[in-house]
Amino acid sequence: MDSLRNRLLFWLITLIVTVLIALGLLLGQLLKQFYAETMNKRMEKEAKALAILLENEPLEQIRIDLHDMGDELSSRITVLDRNEQVRFDSGRIAAISDEDHERIIRTILRKQQFPRFSVIEKANDVYYYIAPYGRGSERDGYVVLSTPTSSLKKVNQQIWGVLTSSLGMALVVIIALVWKIANQYMKPIEEATKVAFELEKGNYAARVPDGEYNEAGMLVRSINRLARHLQEMSRAREIQTDRLHTLIENVGSGLLFIDHRGHISLINRAFQTQFHLDPSDCLYRPYADVLPHRDIVRFIDDIFITETTMRRHMRLTIGIERKHFDVYGAPIIGTNAEWKGIVVVFHDITELKRLEQIRKDFVANVSHELKTPVTSIKGFAETLLDGAMKDEAALEHFLTIILKESERLQTLVEELLDLSKIEQHGFQLQLEDVDIAQVIAEAAAVFRQKAAEKQIDLHIESPSGLVIRGDRNRMKQILLNLLANAITYTPEHGRVAVEAEETKKEVLIHVKDTGIGIEEHEIPRIFERFYRVDKARSRNSGGTGLGLSIVKHLVEAHRGYITVASEVGRGTEFTIHFPKPER
Repeated sequence: MDSLRNRLLFWLITLIVTVLIALGLLLGQLLKQFYAETMNKRMEKEAKALAILLENEPLEQIRIDLHDMGDELSSRITVLDRNEQVRFDSGRIAAISDEDHERIIRTILRKQQFPRFSVIEKANDVYYYIAPYGRGSERDGYVVLSTPTSSLKKVNQQIWGVLTSSLGMALVVIIALVWKIANQYMKPIEEATKVAFELEKGNYAARVPDGEYNEAGMLVRSINRLARHLQEMSRAREIQTDRLHTLIENVGSGLLFIDHRGHISLINRAFQTQFHLDPSDCLYRPYADVLPHRDIVRFIDDIFITETTMRRHMRLTIGIERKHFDVYGAPIIGTNAEWKGIVVVFHDITELKRLEQIRKDFVANVSHELKTPVTSIKGFAETLLDGAMKDEAALEHFLTIILKESERLQTLVEELLDLSKIEQHGFQLQLEDVDIAQVIAEAAAVFRQKAAEKQIDLHIESPSGLVIRGDRNRMKQILLNLLANAITYTPEHGRVAVEAEETKKEVLIHVKDTGIGIEEHEIPRIFERFYRVDKARSRNSGGTGLGLSIVKHLVEAHRGYITVASEVGRGTEFTIHFPKPER
């Protein structure tokens, strides 16, 4: 805009200067011409007055007067007779010799051949006016009045000086006015243009500064209103875009958008996580070249071909995992039936399938676990009814087995009820400050006799004063289950240890044994219901397969977690991580 204002000022000033110069030349010429005409008329009147004087007075009587008149008029008076001979000359007034003066006069007279004339000519920077005199039609001679042009030059110089100074002052004033007017009108235009450029760049916060812009104020106000409207629209669009982006990125299902050319235009975070894909390897590329599963490609092909909504269940292998997806695909049709592309939604139902399978396994395991003691009780009862009850030794043996199986059945039902209670949403702990050393000692005391029977070294170690916020009975239940497993799976002359320690953020309880150990691939499953590492030994020991599942849920209810480290034939270590109470 500076260049526009400079160009405008340049052309305005150029136009004004040109007009002023033309006006000055015209005025100068007119004034020069006017002064020359005035001078000519004056010389004509003076020469004619001298001619009248010579017609009425003899030359000899007025010589002195002619000298005085020549000095007064600043002119040279020359009188010629009819034969063009000089009879009187008042003396030179310019750098012209007498011979040149007479030659110039005769040259002028030869050009005029009519009987009576008056003529004015310029020669050698001197004006000559020649007027004849005489009585009647008879010519007695000529009166020559000559004046140098220096006076006219002086007047011309004064005229041009006045014109130059006047026009110069006018030029300065006009330029100042033009500069002020240009700034008054161009400044708001420049500011509005700058704001328009900022709006074009997307800077909708740009505004034209407030000010007195007169006629340009409407433009300024319109630009500012436009900027405010654009800023509001941009802010609304940004909010909508942020909401949509947040929704797409944080929705639990995987989203895949494909444009009308078959190129992937968007994948959300869930899709990247589900299929382990990098957006840089997927975006703006054909879906058939990117997606690794042919089932998905065929599903998308079907949507492109039929242009209808589809839903399909897929079981896909991703890495080492097998996942189940409920896939929903729909075409995106714009206005005027314009094909925009398709959207595909991947609902990961792997967990639902797993839970369904767990439910099935749970029902089967419960049925199996209940069937074994019930079958034993029924069998021994039928044997007793068939006559074995008369044998006192057999009767005592069978009743002992029936009691044992009844206790096992009772334990199974109680643990199932306990586990169900723990898993309920409203389950609450009776929180209090719990001394870890005291709880460990109480739990270990329960198994002292059993450990002694197997000649197992049961060792406990806990620093005094180690306190956490928890449910004393439930924490004791956790340790009882872990110690029961440790002693059960540890052979004679083995060692079981319970140790407690604290770190900066946690309280750790370690339950270690030198038992049979657990295979690495079985470790993720040991917390499942009814899962047994050594099924024969667990059942013979009276275990239900629910102990570790209860342990895991109780630890998580305390906002902690449990980890396992094991080596087959060397032993197992369970580590319970409880958060330290806030002080």
